[in-house]
Amino acid sequence: MSVVGVDFGTLNTVIAVARNRGVDVITNEVSNRATPSLVGFGPKSRYIGEPAKTQEISNLKNTVGSLKRLAGRSLSDPDVQLEQQFVSAALVDCGGQVGAEVSYLGKKDRFSATQLVAMFLSKVKTTASTELKLPVSDIVMSVPAWFTDVQRRSLIDAAEVAGLKLLRLINDTTATALGWGITKLDLPAPEEQPRRVAFVDIGHSNFTCSVVEFKKGELTVKSTAYDRHFGGRDFNLALVNHLAKEFKGKFKIDITTNPKALVRVETAAEKLKKILSANQQAPMNIESLMNDIDVNAMITRQEFEAMVESLLVRVAAPLERALADAKLTKDDIDIIELVGGSTRIPAIKDRIQAFFGKPLSFTLNQDEAVARGCAFGCAILSPAFKVRDFAVQDIVNYPIEFSWEKDVDIPDEDTSLTVFNKGNVLPSTKILTFYRKQPFDLEARYAVPEDLPGKMSPFIGRFSVKGVKADPKMEFMICKLKARVNIHGVLNVESGYYVEDQEVEEEVDEKKEGDDKKDPDVSLGSISRAFSNYKQKLSSKLSSSKDNSAGNQSAMETDDKKDDGKPKTRKVKKQVRKGDLPIVAGTTSLDLNTRNLLTEKEAAMIMEDKLVADTEEKKNELETYIYELRNKLDDQYADFASDEEKEKLRTKLGESEDWLYEDGEDATKGVYVAKMDEIRAMAGPITQRYFEKVEADRQALQARLDAEAAAKKAAEEEARKAAEGEKEPTKTDKDEEMTDAEAKTDAEEAK
Repeated sequence: MSVVGVDFGTLNTVIAVARNRGVDVITNEVSNRATPSLVGFGPKSRYIGEPAKTQEISNLKNTVGSLKRLAGRSLSDPDVQLEQQFVSAALVDCGGQVGAEVSYLGKKDRFSATQLVAMFLSKVKTTASTELKLPVSDIVMSVPAWFTDVQRRSLIDAAEVAGLKLLRLINDTTATALGWGITKLDLPAPEEQPRRVAFVDIGHSNFTCSVVEFKKGELTVKSTAYDRHFGGRDFNLALVNHLAKEFKGKFKIDITTNPKALVRVETAAEKLKKILSANQQAPMNIESLMNDIDVNAMITRQEFEAMVESLLVRVAAPLERALADAKLTKDDIDIIELVGGSTRIPAIKDRIQAFFGKPLSFTLNQDEAVARGCAFGCAILSPAFKVRDFAVQDIVNYPIEFSWEKDVDIPDEDTSLTVFNKGNVLPSTKILTFYRKQPFDLEARYAVPEDLPGKMSPFIGRFSVKGVKADPKMEFMICKLKARVNIHGVLNVESGYYVEDQEVEEEVDEKKEGDDKKDPDVSLGSISRAFSNYKQKLSSKLSSSKDNSAGNQSAMETDDKKDDGKPKTRKVKKQVRKGDLPIVAGTTSLDLNTRNLLTEKEAAMIMEDKLVADTEEKKNELETYIYELRNKLDDQYADFASDEEKEKLRTKLGESEDWLYEDGEDATKGVYVAKMDEIRAMAGPITQRYFEKVEADRQALQARLDAEAAAKKAAEEEARKAAEGEKEPTKTDKDEEMTDAEAKTDAEEAK
């Protein structure tokens, strides 16, 4: 099972994988560690990632960027209108969602933002699979903390269309915090003062600050603040605007009227900004920008900082909000960790350091920290990896309220309740209790619409509770609904059931009595306060079951008795689950049929892209084969073909080459393969002779080598035998030795 983390960025996307007892950032097909977040469309196929970037200038109207910021938005949203200046393709409405109109396969087509994101995630899947040499299905992907329910659902749908299982959508700074904390072995113990870290992430389009508390084995996000329109591209835009004015006065050209010239200047401005982060001044030169005019400029860091002063004054605001929401001061922050490419700008670093009055920390890779955190998060959720236990507690960034229709029997009933407040732990579950006689509907929405991005609708979903009917005995049904903001930050009413109150007496275990009082039965969760008045009114109506309605104010009541020697007992009101209530959810997620349709369409486009790639590969093979064979006729094959054969083959090669560059420019894969087979058949006898000669020479060489080896072995054997013969004494020598010994013995006896 693969473990993949994806930092899905506005400009670039970084992919990290957990392997080799660590996390690695993988490279794409051109060995870059970051892949451009672009999707382009052409007459034959799509261009995604690096290919889209390569042909962006020549195919501006059919290339779409800022994919993440379009997801889940509508065309009428002012944020989307603002985004158009960063997207070269035309933005249009696609069934209530923003999309792009492009020319694809020779005709105009429209793709929604969800489809465009799915296309890019398909590329991410392919890149990861190629690197790991394994199928990729499970991923954890980052998302800006300010994304709403509809935006998050759009990304989840896109992942499913791309054939990916999204284990978690994790907020950018939370992923960074996880990557930072999980490797630390010196975090405070649970009973000690937590270590507080402010993570400041300024990327291409977002500025986010999160205050996070760390203890051994866990992190808790205390607050998150952001500026949704503050990032590297805004600094680039300030440079572009300055250069446009300078070129208009100095070279008499207006780059704002020429989209291609504008994109070239934007690219140059990006490089200029990076150079100024390390140098006091930087030159810029662009050849033939417009009307065959070469342009140049020289910008100093001081001039650049003056251009972006209106941006720099906004640096402190998110930092102040993050501290205020966390109810902390600057002195409470132990570490200020900076990530994101734009934090390399010296002026930004100076403003952040001046705000906190403390040195800044840069221990993480600023471009890859989020992706690494996502990979760690994926490893934690994956059964295939054993990872150090590390709990992650994020927070709800927008308060969520439920509203419902007023019950006819209770004219003064409250009809709305804020269930999840800003700052609540995420994921989080709440149990809502309703007293109803018939089916009813709930609507979930954001409680403070003005806090949402742009002019987004506060609507989250409508949930219809079915199967509710009046109880003949109680005149109402106690309905309990499980509302949950899940690990993705998405709200659902996951289940519903109905219960009955039952009152029983049970013995009191005095040893555990204190514990019981501290920890009452909360298995059913919390009962919404909005219904307390309702239950009080029902108590007067239901005289026969007065205790049933009033007792719901507490999950437990104690019947105190005097100590008369008898065991203490207490009356306990228990709610017994009797059955399930079907819930029909109407949310902004794609319905099953639409999602299946988009999945099939994406699969068809992938096959089309693969066919085009295979066709291009066969075309290149044919072209290469023609050139190689022509060269070999005058070199390797010169002695193996007659003049007639050479002339005939050269003619065939010439005809094939002319066809390839004229009529065969847009041929199919099968035609290219057939052309190559024709040439190979004609060249077959020549190549056969050549290979026969090569094989004969090889066999002769092998025979010679074998003979030489045998002769060498025989000589070595003779030499070995000769050496052994010299060392071993002959029989005559032994006889002489014995005679000498006998003579010596006789002489001794004579004496």
